[in-house]
Amino acid sequence: MYVNRRELSVTLHPLKLVLSIAAGIWLGFLAVLLTAWLVYKALPAEQTQALKNTASELTTPPAAKANPESDNPMFDQYRQILREGEARQAEQVEQAERQRNFNGPKCQFWMQQNQTAPSEKSRAAIYQFCG
Repeated sequence: MYVNRRELSVTLHPLKLVLSIAAGIWLGFLAVLLTAWLVYKALPAEQTQALKNTASELTTPPAAKANPESDNPMFDQYRQILREGEARQAEQVEQAERQRNFNGPKCQFWMQQNQTAPSEKSRAAIYQFCG
């Protein structure tokens, strides 16, 4: 038994292929958009109103408060604690700087000079190098 088979010759043109894919994607997008619109129109009025309200809340920015700090006492307390912490940290840095200067060789030298031979020059140098 001999079956005569025919060969099918298919040639693809790249431009036609790309245009066909683009048209398919575009038509698919339109189909999804049309389906969403039809579902929206089929919803009861209460649900569509809720959707509109939610959409408007998402698209419009909330109104800025005139003074947001005075409305929230917890935020005021947080800001106060933050300011106190920053002041404490600045004081610690200043104290560490003073201690570093006091232990420095120039300060120690002028302290020794002032102990052995006090003068205006040694006091000025202590003030300058020891803080």
